[in-house]
Amino acid sequence: MKWARATFAVLITFVSGCAVGPDFKQPDAPTGDRYTSALLTSKTASAPVHGGAAQHFVEGKDVPAQWWTLFGSPALDELIESALKQNPNLQAAEAALRVAQENVAAQRGSYFPSVDAHLMPTRQKVADILSSPLADGSTLYTLHTAQLNITYMPDVFGANRRQVESLISQADAQDFQRDAAYLTLISNIAAAAIQEASLRAQIKAARDIIALSEKQLALMKKHQQSGQIGVAEIASQEAALAQAQMVLPPLEKQLAQQRDLLAVLAGRFPSEDLVQKFELSTLTLPEELPLSLPSRLVEQRPDIRAAEAQWHAACAQIGVAKANRFPNLTLTASAGSTALDFSKLFTSGTGFWGIGADLMQPIFRGGTLMHQQRAAEAAYDQAASQYRATVLLAFQNVADTLHAIATDAEALRIAVAAERAAYKSLVTARRQWEINNISYTAVLFSEQTYQQAVIALVQAQANRFADAVALFQALGGGWLNRSETPGVGTRTDRL
Repeated sequence: MKWARATFAVLITFVSGCAVGPDFKQPDAPTGDRYTSALLTSKTASAPVHGGAAQHFVEGKDVPAQWWTLFGSPALDELIESALKQNPNLQAAEAALRVAQENVAAQRGSYFPSVDAHLMPTRQKVADILSSPLADGSTLYTLHTAQLNITYMPDVFGANRRQVESLISQADAQDFQRDAAYLTLISNIAAAAIQEASLRAQIKAARDIIALSEKQLALMKKHQQSGQIGVAEIASQEAALAQAQMVLPPLEKQLAQQRDLLAVLAGRFPSEDLVQKFELSTLTLPEELPLSLPSRLVEQRPDIRAAEAQWHAACAQIGVAKANRFPNLTLTASAGSTALDFSKLFTSGTGFWGIGADLMQPIFRGGTLMHQQRAAEAAYDQAASQYRATVLLAFQNVADTLHAIATDAEALRIAVAAERAAYKSLVTARRQWEINNISYTAVLFSEQTYQQAVIALVQAQANRFADAVALFQALGGGWLNRSETPGVGTRTDRL
């Protein structure tokens, strides 16, 4: 009895075996307590204009799952919700995830024996010069064979388990890539909406400047009629008006293209007019900016998690390549029945069966298996380097965004002061020109300065909103904090 138990234990150990190759170890989280080399101020500059509120960082706080709602725009919320249901790129990522999951399930089927049933009726003619296998000496007959074949390949050295492990990691990578597509889509829509709002504000500013220039030209023509000014001054103002008008068409073109972009991001044709329209005045600048710890960034960024999963998959492939160099055991069994008459199948005397085993040890393959293992090891090194590169890029994204938030807040404060100073200078120049204290060249210069200051102010306002979007995206977009993907379905479980 003890001998039987020992034999059974040895058999189980032999059949189950162990998975050769290295076991993947999750990389350590980066150390450090900040993203930039220099300490940043906890509070940004403020400006007395829309979008000019001071922002402050909340260290250790994660990005909320629906961070775009912080901009307080129902139109943006509606557009994003619609895009999550209709965007084809997101749907393609979801389908790719299903493909990866089915590949895992298919590979797991190799854990079990394969069973095939065969029914083989054959019509045969024996040469007349040969003796017939039949008792009646007939050389023409029909043979019916029904057979069941069972094949099982015990995963002795873990080749199949490592392959399943690799496919699971690839499915994980595809899952994270789906999350990255989700984050990219939302970020692109938010950024495009802010750009549309900026263009609308720039167009309004350009039209205001054109109206101002037209008013000035009309006033100058009255002065010309009274003989106070000559043709040269009128020509200069007409040139200034034309320059102001030239600014408008490019802005209108950009706005139209931005609307096309938003339509496509929402999964629609550009010919389908979007109901949602965006103005800077309808957006709220988030005053509290979450700033998660650097050690948490590797967990929050889906691109980092995808790179880690690809690294894991490459590690498992080393085990597959190593296992292919070890002996391979195949167990087979077959049973069936053969009869000349179909109705006599499985009757007494027609049955047959067989049991066999095949132990195969590769001896010489021209170096193929060795080089396949080396290729798998090189792919592992490649995946490791790509992971580290992804981590470094992620930290760069956050650092760049933090610098932009600080400097763009200061830039907006300066732009407000510059716009107000330029307007004051323009008003003063026009008054002095009306009383002939200065030449009209000085007025034209003041107009150009004011025009540039107005456009710069609008762009500076938009930059602050765009910086907030960039920070939310750089920190991972809060995908880790959501229980489900709106419009896509619940997150898939790890396989």
